[in-house]
Amino acid sequence: MAQPGSPPDGGWGWMIVAGCFLVTICTRAVTRCISIFFVEFQAYFGQDYARTAWIHSIVDCATMLCAPLGSLISNHVSCQVGIMLGGLLASAGLILSSFATSLEHLYLTLGVLTGLGFALCYSPAIAMVGKYFNKRKALAYGIAMSGSGIGTFILAPVVQLLIEQFSWRGALLILGGFVLNLCVCGALMRPIALKEDHKTAPEVLEQDYIPEAQKRDLKRVSLCSPLMKAWSHKCLCYCSWKEYDFLLMPGFMVLAVSVLFMAYGCSPLFVYLVPYALSVGVSHHQAAFLMSILGVIDIIGNVTFGWLTDTRCLKKHRHFCYLFAVGMDGLCCLFLPVLQNFPSLVPFSFMFGYFDGAYVTLIPVVTADVVGTSSLSSALGVVYFLHAVPYLVSPPVAGWLVDTTGSYTASFLLCGFSMIFSSTLLCFARLAKKIKRMHLRSLTTDTGMKQHIWTNGAIAYSVAAELDKKDIEFLAVDAKSYSSR
Repeated sequence: MAQPGSPPDGGWGWMIVAGCFLVTICTRAVTRCISIFFVEFQAYFGQDYARTAWIHSIVDCATMLCAPLGSLISNHVSCQVGIMLGGLLASAGLILSSFATSLEHLYLTLGVLTGLGFALCYSPAIAMVGKYFNKRKALAYGIAMSGSGIGTFILAPVVQLLIEQFSWRGALLILGGFVLNLCVCGALMRPIALKEDHKTAPEVLEQDYIPEAQKRDLKRVSLCSPLMKAWSHKCLCYCSWKEYDFLLMPGFMVLAVSVLFMAYGCSPLFVYLVPYALSVGVSHHQAAFLMSILGVIDIIGNVTFGWLTDTRCLKKHRHFCYLFAVGMDGLCCLFLPVLQNFPSLVPFSFMFGYFDGAYVTLIPVVTADVVGTSSLSSALGVVYFLHAVPYLVSPPVAGWLVDTTGSYTASFLLCGFSMIFSSTLLCFARLAKKIKRMHLRSLTTDTGMKQHIWTNGAIAYSVAAELDKKDIEFLAVDAKSYSSR
């Protein structure tokens, strides 16, 4: 086995980036392209917006809800096994969906089964990039996450063409074969041993949480003794808790709440952009082209924000770059209802796609900054798990608003305000943390230096810091001699 070390920031790491790039194409880009099937499903099964929207919601929800399961398999079995298994499940779900006879059938196959397969692939692949990169982490994530945009740009018109040529059933069958490439991606995920998460038994004995007396007793006994086995079980339980102790970190709690509102706001846009464009008179090919524009600009957002936040001037301000991108996407959603033709929808796709790519790239980077690299896989599993409920609820709620009001305005406004609130919440939390840090720094400055002054006629001595016992005794004797004079 290779000796544990630091992240290589290159070498095979670029193959990991390539593998993650393909994973995001096969998971997130394919999920986005499901919205192109929306009108086909609605027309074929004769259902309303709300019921049809549940298909996309369940895919997204299952992907995020089962993300901790993907992290668990990656941590305790193998990242390669998890991604390959996920590829098989996702492909089976898409293939079975091509034989669907009802929306309920699609809920189970395209929703639950495909979403579960995507979950086993997505978070482990993203976490693996973080293990291979440190100094160029944001750039590596920018390249890896750009697969979502490139995949959307390429797949959106291709899927529309497949639907026209082979119907929606044939298109789903072909996508099922395409998604099998996840098994190839899994083969690229070579494990790496890092110092921070590679502890041998002697090294574990040096941890601070083990009392010194217990360390001495354990070092005397055999590794196979009942005492050592009992201690190992307790240590294992402690390590299992330590794997998720970041859940109690205030910074992670605020990030988690912010992610909930951000996820609620971003999901309906990908479901309803094409139906909204069709409702204002845009052709099917132009509506699919809007998704392509959004996807290719998403790539630019991925790479440029990844590169910019790795520079010296912005590396310390990644959180503010993240909340700025989320807030700008929220503003884009607020202006969408007034855009009523294709020429005006094109700039929207540019703006929304760019900032969507920006904050998607920064989610794992910001998470790593909050919890550290050693807990990144588990933390990403939780972060993507938090996407689950908003992804499940928001498209049907938006569809219900469309059915009730007869317009998309209320749905898009709700999405915009949700994302702006997410950005504002994180901004206020960061400002409060900064103010608290400045206050503690001022208190430390005021109380850190303790000065004691002794006077001897015209001479004054100022003594800073703490004095040991010998110095105190010496000064006490010296003071008595001066008083006796």
